[in-house]
Amino acid sequence: MTTLRAALCQVASPSDPAGSLALVADPVAAAAGAGAQLAVLPEAAMARFGTPLAAVAQPLDGPWAQEVRRLAHAAGVVVVAGMFVPATDGRVHNTLLVTGPGVEDRYDKVHLFDAFGVRESETVAPGSRLVTVDVAGVRVGLATCYDLRFPALFTALARSGAEVVVVPASWGDGPGKAEQWELVVRARALDSTSWLLACDQAEPTTAGLEPVPGAAGGIGRSLAVSPLGEVRDRLGAAPGVLVVDVTTEEVAAARERLPVLQHARPLPGV
Repeated sequence: MTTLRAALCQVASPSDPAGSLALVADPVAAAAGAGAQLAVLPEAAMARFGTPLAAVAQPLDGPWAQEVRRLAHAAGVVVVAGMFVPATDGRVHNTLLVTGPGVEDRYDKVHLFDAFGVRESETVAPGSRLVTVDVAGVRVGLATCYDLRFPALFTALARSGAEVVVVPASWGDGPGKAEQWELVVRARALDSTSWLLACDQAEPTTAGLEPVPGAAGGIGRSLAVSPLGEVRDRLGAAPGVLVVDVTTEEVAAARERLPVLQHARPLPGV
């Protein structure tokens, strides 16, 4: 059995990348102090939605990512944090930077949030690569926010060896959205018989920020869900750090009891 200690670092990001770095530094230090090997920050940790993304986007060797790397290595923790990287067509990529001792990768959000009156694809270019990384002997898959509504991504990650999937998010508020957040996180855990660690932006007003009209600002409620869809722990709406131990033994047991990955069959026309 392998145990991975992970910290979900729920923050409310401001609009400027320099100011957001303090919101990375403190939770990463807290995660390290709690013995975590993995610290997960939300989507858009670099700058919240409603900010002109092309104006704040930086390359992966730019100052924001370099400082996150420095913090991760200094703390001895693998950090996953949402940022914006220039794309080749004038848009940006909604990117998860994954960095820390022995780990360096990126995941560009595949499914763009063109829903509920929002058109993410106008400013964000989609990614196309499935990404998993090894953290302390555990295979971890990467997904972002709206990806949660697409089960095939999560089963593909599980078939690629992922036992844990981390999902940074900036989940938009609205009627029924909080219920949908928990529902889809739990469903994706069951689809993939994997741990789901979903870290959302804190609800802005809990950190003294005014919501940006029309932008997905986060509702908090980050949660850790077992491979059989059980909520093991969660945060409220405000900023906070949730530390959770996940074990590969539970993944193996769930996949033996509920072998949905083995039982899936091709369907005509799909």
